[in-house]
Amino acid sequence: MLHTIEITVNGEPFAAKEGDTVHTLQKGFPSCEVVILNGYALAPGDAAFDLPLTPGDSVFFIRRGEMPKKEQLRAMMAARHTPGVQAAVEKGRVAVAGLGGLGSNIALSLARLGIGELLLCDYDVVEPSNLNRQQYYVRHLGLPKTLAMKELIEQVNPFVRVKTANVRLTADNAASILGGYPIVAEALDSAQGKAMLIETLLSQTDAVVVSGSGMAGFGGCNRIRTRRLMSRLYVCGDGETEATPGRGLMAPRVSVCAGHQADAILSLLVQGAVIE
Repeated sequence: MLHTIEITVNGEPFAAKEGDTVHTLQKGFPSCEVVILNGYALAPGDAAFDLPLTPGDSVFFIRRGEMPKKEQLRAMMAARHTPGVQAAVEKGRVAVAGLGGLGSNIALSLARLGIGELLLCDYDVVEPSNLNRQQYYVRHLGLPKTLAMKELIEQVNPFVRVKTANVRLTADNAASILGGYPIVAEALDSAQGKAMLIETLLSQTDAVVVSGSGMAGFGGCNRIRTRRLMSRLYVCGDGETEATPGRGLMAPRVSVCAGHQADAILSLLVQGAVIE
């Protein structure tokens, strides 16, 4: 007599027969070309297709180009990221101050993680000069960056709660706009703006600030790192390479620094600190 084993298929409980394989179950999803087993996408011919499934396994059968339902996407991301990590990320509330080269990359990375809520803060519009390093498209030219980024996030993960603040941050308003968020990604353009925002948030709020400093030019990406400078301040970058004539801001180093900031935020959400 064959026993049943409890697994999940497309995010829902499923009673499989003992000895069932992914290949066996796939017969019930003949038009689904993408198969993910326990967070890993299987390639045609993988031996895992014919290995017996075990209790607790997670299998997804997906049609290419089709958006899954919210709970299916959540379960799929949990399988990729591991459930504990995903649960912590989904509770996360993060403000992104500045949506240029750093902020646009940070915001999209957090959206791809399935962050619970994002506040997008910027006062500027998308300009042609932004396209060399920022996550916008030609169709966004002239749009406020807050609206353009919100649209992009909806295309990546429509289930992320997105709020916007189309305003220039100052020492007078930064605490009231950003202070309700436990983590703030500082991604402003100028050194003066960065210093103002960090000082304001550290003195007037309880937020942890993850800042970016030193990512201009090209080459030497290994010099970009994450450092904890104060109990509530992390700084990512090489700390010295500013934009100057002949050494501008370009996509590779900017995106590496933004990746450090997004990774630091992920670490804060999951384990409450960043391992440097």
